[in-house]
Amino acid sequence: MRFLSDTGLVFRRSLGLSLRNPPWLIVGLIQPLVYLLLFAPILTNLTALPGFGGTSAFNTFVPGLLVMTAGFGTMFVGFAFIDEMRNGVVERMRVTPMSRTAAVIGRTLRDIVVFMVQGLILVVLSIPFGLHVELAGILVAMALLALIGLGLGPVSYALALKLGSEDALGPLVQAVALPLLLLSGVLLPMSLAPDWLQTVAKLNPLYHAVEAMRAAFNAQFSDPAILTGVVWMAALTVVSIAVAGRVFNRATA
Repeated sequence: MRFLSDTGLVFRRSLGLSLRNPPWLIVGLIQPLVYLLLFAPILTNLTALPGFGGTSAFNTFVPGLLVMTAGFGTMFVGFAFIDEMRNGVVERMRVTPMSRTAAVIGRTLRDIVVFMVQGLILVVLSIPFGLHVELAGILVAMALLALIGLGLGPVSYALALKLGSEDALGPLVQAVALPLLLLSGVLLPMSLAPDWLQTVAKLNPLYHAVEAMRAAFNAQFSDPAILTGVVWMAALTVVSIAVAGRVFNRATA
């Protein structure tokens, strides 16, 4: 119970800080909206290609766009935490009995709420373009987005705590984020890639999240890709929280 109350406390504080600065919610939507308006229409004549399944191009592209939003939204959260560190957050944690893991998860839950709201806005804006999705598909997509947040956010916070500098964190996160997102097929299905690249992509948890989300958006709920995506992201979540908890425990001991 103490862990849950600590998590809730950190979540409410972090969410309150975000609500006091609502322009950041809009800023996080700018890049996905640019892709939606300027890139997605190019794909409308490609629906006969492998990976599109003959459906609307937006049913293939929007799931990838949601994963990209969640991926960037969580991998870069460490920058805000570095600013909190400068304001004495870590020092205050050292003198409180609060669970260090709760401190990570509470902040991550705030991040999840933010990009899930952004994701829902993107889905609504995509419907006039030709997106067709059932409510069940949206629910599966939101669950996968939550797992992406829990799988990537804690690592970003742990790296921020370890490095303590935006100059060090920026290049590292960028070097990891870009290959992960490209290999996940967020822009185009990896079925269009050569065999060797498809093999490499299957080692990427985000690839399986994208495939699962696309199956959900196309109402293919019996597709094993959905279960595979959930398992991969759940495994990443367990590892991420364990690593971040250990880093926070050591740093605030």
